[in-house]
Amino acid sequence: MSTDQGLDAIVVGSGPNGLAAAVTLARAGLRVRVYERNPQIGGGAATAELTLPGFHHDVGSAVHPLALASEFFQKFGLKDRIELRVPEISYGHPLPGGRAGVAWHDIERTAAGLGRDGPAWLRLLGPLVQNITAIAELTGDALLRVPRHPLTLARFGLRALEQGSPAWNWRFTGETAPALLTGTFAHSIGRLPSPSAAGAGLTLAAHAHAGGWPIPIGGSGAIVRSLADDLLAHGGEIQTNADITSLDELPPARVTLLDVTPRALVDLAAGALPARYTTTLSRFRYGNAVAKVDFALSEPVPWAAEELRRAPTLHVGGTRADQARAENEVASGRHSGSPYVLAAQPSILDDTRAPAGKHVLWAYTHVPASSTRDQTEQITRQIERFAPGFRDTILASASQTAAQMHNHNPNHIGGDIAAGAISMIQLVRRPVVSGDPWRTPLAGVYLCSSSTSPGPGVHGMCGYRAALSALAHEYNIIEPPDLSPGRASDGLSP
Repeated sequence: MSTDQGLDAIVVGSGPNGLAAAVTLARAGLRVRVYERNPQIGGGAATAELTLPGFHHDVGSAVHPLALASEFFQKFGLKDRIELRVPEISYGHPLPGGRAGVAWHDIERTAAGLGRDGPAWLRLLGPLVQNITAIAELTGDALLRVPRHPLTLARFGLRALEQGSPAWNWRFTGETAPALLTGTFAHSIGRLPSPSAAGAGLTLAAHAHAGGWPIPIGGSGAIVRSLADDLLAHGGEIQTNADITSLDELPPARVTLLDVTPRALVDLAAGALPARYTTTLSRFRYGNAVAKVDFALSEPVPWAAEELRRAPTLHVGGTRADQARAENEVASGRHSGSPYVLAAQPSILDDTRAPAGKHVLWAYTHVPASSTRDQTEQITRQIERFAPGFRDTILASASQTAAQMHNHNPNHIGGDIAAGAISMIQLVRRPVVSGDPWRTPLAGVYLCSSSTSPGPGVHGMCGYRAALSALAHEYNIIEPPDLSPGRASDGLSP
């Protein structure tokens, strides 16, 4: 372990963004140390035994549509370091009467299953899928810059405005296609319809038919381990059980990157930030929350629609109107009696997740911020509605309320896993309106959490962009370091 005097950079927080920042700095030749408050690294991308021995559950995110699309993970060569298994079915959606909508990786196959609405699905999503590289670039850079792909931006924007307005049903005649699409919109934990939710959902839906929605074999923790292994291989250090409550507690270093929320930055700085900047950060809004339940199962979930037994990801909430009603109840500060449930059954693809013949189910629903209500019964009842007999498969469960989500990970303010409300204004002001929102007024201090651009998701881009900014401003290193597997550090330039 290096001495404190030998440190060039410090990263506080070991979530995907913190580790992405640390890896980028270490690859540039800096001597880096990461501090993590919990005993386990990974933040919202860890994997652990939460129910019974041998059942491995994802603590936070479980499915990773952005892992293949992320510029950082492409440069890092994530798919060459771990196994990301892309399923035939990206996501499924149970409907009343044993029916279901299925978003196959193949968009043509998806459209064929949507009957009269198949052509509308192709017209809506086809151009986005065909231009997925440009879409990934646009959605991965919400800054105020001249877009490189103005035509793609226009197509995307018009679709988001349409699907984010009361006219969102005009192109559809049935209920399956709009329900299937709305399941992706509801990831944003906000009122429906809205342009911000539609924009996020259309992006996810396009990725479903492009690179797919991969499952990391071994759990989301495999992503974290690959980042940590690379950091350690390039001279970095990680200290766990290290709860940093003030910047003054940190040893000297030229660069400090904080994988924390704007609220935590104000607390850590303890009055050192300029008043105007502090006021701007205080206006950053946090959204509503999730309550999560992990299940250990004796057998696969007995979905009434058999094709859903092959779908690793499911949106459980009924019709488009049902989902909008549930999400709008939460947006109004109420718990929904028939909630939208986001579920993942990774063990149908990954037999490392549970003992032979057994399975895990990951599920969360949306609740008002800081809710203390256990949602095990509500989630169980909603799944049972579309999978009769589900209760009988449950061996054990582990629940986290929204308040407990916050206690485990302070970046999830009140249980807000996006680390900041997803709204049109906060796609640009994340957390400030700036061409370099990661750089703070404090010398050498940068913010690198999901509260910064481009926002939430396991993509590492917030950390990567913050690290590039720090390298440019503090070390005059303009060229991004090579992150590819097996590439050794060249050492810090004098």
